Amino acid sequence: MGTLEDYQAFVAVVERGSLTAAARQLGRSLQAVSRALSQLERDIGVELIRRTTRRSQPTEAGLGFYKRIKAILSDLAAARTEVADHASAIAGPLRVGGAGVFAPTYLVPAIAAFLRHHPLVTVDLRLALDYVDLVAEGLDVSVRVGALEDSSLRMRRLGAARRVTFAAPSYLAERGRPLVPADLAHHDCVVRPTAQDAFAWTYARDGRQETVHVHGRFAASASDACNEAVALGLGIGQAHLWQVRPLLDRGRAELILTEFESPPIPVSVIWPAGASLPARTRLLIDFLAARLGAERW
Repeated sequence: MGTLEDYQAFVAVVERGSLTAAARQLGRSLQAVSRALSQLERDIGVELIRRTTRRSQPTEAGLGFYKRIKAILSDLAAARTEVADHASAIAGPLRVGGAGVFAPTYLVPAIAAFLRHHPLVTVDLRLALDYVDLVAEGLDVSVRVGALEDSSLRMRRLGAARRVTFAAPSYLAERGRPLVPADLAHHDCVVRPTAQDAFAWTYARDGRQETVHVHGRFAASASDACNEAVALGLGIGQAHLWQVRPLLDRGRAELILTEFESPPIPVSVIWPAGASLPARTRLLIDFLAARLGAERW
């Protein structure tokens, strides 16, 4: 059975038309190529190349053999390249974006688990309160809470986040429990003035959207400050369920008006469209989908 070098020499002779040209292509001596071809013919027992002083041409048997061997060598080269690319691709930097309030609880633990699986990967996590331009910021992927309207991006749905209304048990004991969204007009509500429609909360009622204008004695520019204020009894709040779940689990707050919640907001991992994704980026997307997709939103 010939060696890989013997087969490579044979293919080069067929394609280049002479032993000298084949030797030049392979970077071997003329004698080495001649020995490889002779050894291959002895092993097979068939003349593969008919040699003349000016040219070397394949025999009929050699031409058929060439077609089979060429395909095998091409598959072998592709397999070696694929394995090498895979080994080298699961290494290198990843720039990941996400919401500042979302990241510590969900995104950072997911990335930490991903890095444990892939020790040659590094992650630069960029957090922002508002949506950012992935291309301008040089981000490979980002986890977004909200609808995707940019057609230049691709996305994979992770889940849907409920927008809930909540209050501290102490507040409800003192001021009573709202039964319908309109009752909020008679209650103190904690708002974040920097948010869109901060003083206009939306609900779903009888198949239509209902907007309630709210007010209160306390406001804050950060959602975590607002949520803590609600837990301390300063008023009723509205937030994503994932933001207030620790307060609910510890009994510091409870949900109200659950039957009037608006449709949940999509949570997605997004990335720029068009370019071929490196293996490490594809793996991170799959990993986030598996891990964050299992969360209770």
